[in-house]
Amino acid sequence: MLTQLINGRILTPQGWIKDGSVLISNGKILEVTNSDLAVIGAKVIDVKGMNIVPGFVGMHIHGGDGRDFTECTAEAFECATRAHLKHGTTTILPTLSSTSIENIKKGAEVCENVMASNKIINGLHIEGPYLNPKMASAEWADILKEPVKEEYMDLVENSSCIKRWDISPEVKGGHDFGRYITSKGILAAITHTEAEFEEIKEAYNSGFTHAAHFYNAMPGFHKRREYKYEGTVESVYLMDDMSVEVIADGVHLPSTMLKLVYKLKGVERTCLVTDALKYSAFDGEINDSKYIIENNVCRLADGSSLAGSLATMDNLVWNMVNKAGVPVEDAVRMASETPARILGIDSCKGTLQKGKDADIVVLDNNMNVRCVFSYGEIVEGTNTLINKIL
Repeated sequence: MLTQLINGRILTPQGWIKDGSVLISNGKILEVTNSDLAVIGAKVIDVKGMNIVPGFVGMHIHGGDGRDFTECTAEAFECATRAHLKHGTTTILPTLSSTSIENIKKGAEVCENVMASNKIINGLHIEGPYLNPKMASAEWADILKEPVKEEYMDLVENSSCIKRWDISPEVKGGHDFGRYITSKGILAAITHTEAEFEEIKEAYNSGFTHAAHFYNAMPGFHKRREYKYEGTVESVYLMDDMSVEVIADGVHLPSTMLKLVYKLKGVERTCLVTDALKYSAFDGEINDSKYIIENNVCRLADGSSLAGSLATMDNLVWNMVNKAGVPVEDAVRMASETPARILGIDSCKGTLQKGKDADIVVLDNNMNVRCVFSYGEIVEGTNTLINKIL
């Protein structure tokens, strides 16, 4: 089946194409052209001047629709993935928050099994449990530990799905961990850390090239007695080639800080992430003693800190455009092209180009998702939207 999206404003690596079209065949992009003339034999979909952009790449998502990936069941993986897919996230790395090594092994096994039939999932993301206790949630206190070489080597050697692993680089054995996992092609990221410049520099040299939920769970400029010290934040800024991700949900960071990250790190080294909890993309009643959820903000029950977001990737793009004043094309790139490149999957994801997977999102001029295509097929639950507008 040949499908043609016409009359769209198409975002390509070379910029916008106005009134162009995208041809889709067998789940791939057959051609992106500046002509909206209908192709004989194609199923033609007129997007009426709306924006045709690459599908979003969710590289830090803990769950959705009431399910958490740490449940480590196929049902949880499938349910949470479907929920985010409807909001334009066509590629997902399920994230396991700090949990036992036994549960990580179980999660990796489930992930591999689900990936055999679910092409939306592109690998597994692990956060912890090798974290600095001073910078991690109290709920993880009994799980946190220093890296054990035999433990993480066994996990990596016996799993094929691990794509990213985040730890506090300053924990004992952290640099050895970084060197090892990057030698296996796994992205190493710093998280929940109080590292200052020399430590960040050493961590970068050990393979840590990415900073998780930038500004959150890490200190900025600070004093100890009468002396002043750079924080993790300033140290990461000084590492030119270190990429960052921001939770652009409008809660974790104010718009001024989103603007600053965009200005200093730029589109090429900034990713948008949700860090979404299981209650993102969820319409049911929430009754969970672990959290306080009010006005779309989720805090720990003791009110001590935020506990992840309830956002979906389309929310992040909307916030970057409407609150941080970032151009649409740059906001979309930070949600698609940049994470795809950082994860090493940009040969098939992240941009609208001939030969790449036909993962496509149609956004109206208010940055609302109007239709999602996954491998060239309209995602169930978004086809009602497209019927309203086409």
